[in-house]
Amino acid sequence: ICVGRELQKDLEEVKELLTKATRKRLRDVLMTEKHKLELEIKNQPPPKPKDVAEEDKSLLGGYTVKINNYGWDQSDKFIKIYISLNGVQKLPAENVQVNFTERSFDLLVKNLNGKNYTMTFNNLLKPISVEGSSRKIKTDTVLVMCRKKREEKWECLTQVEKESKEKEKAAYDTSDPSEGLMNLLKKMYAEGDDEMKRTINKAWVESREKQSKGDIPMDI
Repeated sequence: ICVGRELQKDLEEVKELLTKATRKRLRDVLMTEKHKLELEIKNQPPPKPKDVAEEDKSLLGGYTVKINNYGWDQSDKFIKIYISLNGVQKLPAENVQVNFTERSFDLLVKNLNGKNYTMTFNNLLKPISVEGSSRKIKTDTVLVMCRKKREEKWECLTQVEKESKEKEKAAYDTSDPSEGLMNLLKKMYAEGDDEMKRTINKAWVESREKQSKGDIPMDI
C-alpha cells in the first residue's frame, strides 16, 4: 500500500512538471516517465484482504474470563438470568452472542475492556424453546431470556442443583429425629469455623455429661 501511495505521488509531480515544461526534449522525458509510472501503478498487486482468523483474534482481544456471578428470576413464560458487566451496552450488538439448545445456553461477550467473558449453563432443569429464547443488553447488564416450553415454576436452574438439594434434604428427612439432628450437627461442624466447632464440641460434651447423670434420655 505504501509503495502504491509513493508511485501516485511521483505521478502527480510528473504531471505538475509537464504543465510547466516548455522544452520538447524535457516534455518527452516527462511523458515517458508518466507512462512508466502509470504502468507500475496499474500492475500493483491488490491490497491483501485481512486474514479472517487474524480479524477474529483482534476482535477477541485479550484473555477470556469465565463468569460465575449472576442473578435469576422467572415469570410464567421465561427464566431470566441477569449478568452484570460494566459498559456492556457500549459494545456492538454482534459482540454479545448467546447460543441456545433445548437444555443449555452459552454466552460469549467479545472484547469488553480488552477481555472476553463466557458463561455456560448445561443440564437446565427443564427444556426451553430455542426459537423463543433471546438476550437483551441493558446498562451494565446482559439479560438472557430462556423461553420455557411449559409454563410451570422451576425450583432451581439446573438438574445438578436439584440433585444437590434432594441429597441435602434426604440427609435431614429421617424417621429418627435424633439422626436428623446428628446429621445437621455434623454438617454444621464440617462447614463451620473454629468458633462454631468449639461451640458444637462444648454442647456435645455437656450433652454426654447429662446423659451419664440420667438427666435426659440416652437416645438424643
